[in-house]
Amino acid sequence: MKRIPLLSFIGVITLVTLAITSCHDDLDDPRFTDSMVKAGIYASMAEWYYWNDKMPARVDFDAYRNYEDLLDALTFSELDRWSYLTTPDAFDKAFTGQNIGHGFGWGLAEDRDLYLTFVYNDAPAGKDGWKRGWKVIQVNGKPVAEYKTNTGYDFQLGPAESGTSNSFTFELPNGTTTTRTIVKAAYQSNSILHQSIIDVNGKKTGYLVYNSFKATAGLKPTQSQEVEEAFNALEEANISELIIDLRYNGGGSVRVAEQLMNRIVPPAADGTIMYTNQHNHNKTDMDKSVHFSKKGNISLDRVIFITARGSASASELTINCLMPYMEVKLVGQSTYGKPVGAFPLSDFNKNLKERNVELVPITFSTANANGTAEYFDGFPVDYEAIDGVSYDWGNINEPRLAAALHYIEKGSFPARSRKLPSKTSWVMIDDFEGLAKEFPAY
Repeated sequence: MKRIPLLSFIGVITLVTLAITSCHDDLDDPRFTDSMVKAGIYASMAEWYYWNDKMPARVDFDAYRNYEDLLDALTFSELDRWSYLTTPDAFDKAFTGQNIGHGFGWGLAEDRDLYLTFVYNDAPAGKDGWKRGWKVIQVNGKPVAEYKTNTGYDFQLGPAESGTSNSFTFELPNGTTTTRTIVKAAYQSNSILHQSIIDVNGKKTGYLVYNSFKATAGLKPTQSQEVEEAFNALEEANISELIIDLRYNGGGSVRVAEQLMNRIVPPAADGTIMYTNQHNHNKTDMDKSVHFSKKGNISLDRVIFITARGSASASELTINCLMPYMEVKLVGQSTYGKPVGAFPLSDFNKNLKERNVELVPITFSTANANGTAEYFDGFPVDYEAIDGVSYDWGNINEPRLAAALHYIEKGSFPARSRKLPSKTSWVMIDDFEGLAKEFPAY
């Protein structure tokens, strides 16, 4: 499709602005605000959107009932599954781990039973003592099977608002049952769900379950205090092997991904290319290469990542950037497939900023030092293994962790199990859209 000159969009905005300045009395008119926000979305997409050459040349704003419908019409649906709208406050809170909800995840075992997959420590579920591996029998008094739909499950847990209550009945690992009623509330999520050192025939192996690339609020430059403390502990333990579990990690901050990679990469890679990014034809001056700056004293020849379809975005960026410099093995299931990234645009558009609308469209792509960039189908694994959702974190018999430990011990993966991950149409990430898709939790 023909590219639209930026001046065309400047002209559109100028005409709208002239019309607005002549009628100050209408500033509180919702129709006025509506048209200005739509104009801001369109102009920002035309300037920043990675696939702006695929956008329609003309748009009738009145044809769209809401901002989301307009954004859908502007996005390149063939590849873009991620551009979204939110508010600046919601964006900032999500990327620093501030949430409202019960604070857990769940997933299906191979026998189709539903289990808790993770629980945030300070969330209502964590404070109530919930653990990964608890089997969910009922939700609000109804068996799990009654919530099944044609595409997955609709558990009807209500809005992400403080005060929303739900009841859950669990079968615990010891065979007993318990019913818990908890209320959604604001909480701070922890990115690291588990950390331990496992001895594998004398090899100190660090095992880190990393659930999201969230930054610590207030830290400048953007960093994660959790990541810093975790790797300081791994360094102190003098590990020689590392397993990082990203099976539920939907992404997050690129800066935190850089922080993580700079602790993992071998010292010999210091100063080499981490990744190169590319923007649209309007923003080629922003294209640049980011280089490794090795931090700490951990020196590894390889790293094993545990992945699944929920491993996306910054998770895949980390895997891709390390591949040219060390042995990288993937265990579990293929990753999601998101070789592109986004950043919020309200600071660049007065119409959006003044009306508290945050636009977060895809704005750039990344390639590693070898030029690997187009992984929209995700990264395939070196060894397929089921998600042992009935096991708590750190249990060496959990199938994916067990396979990774086998590779460290033997230099090869175990014989192929007859139990391979099912190609289900529903995983937890499918229940979420927009901002929540990056940090899915109930």
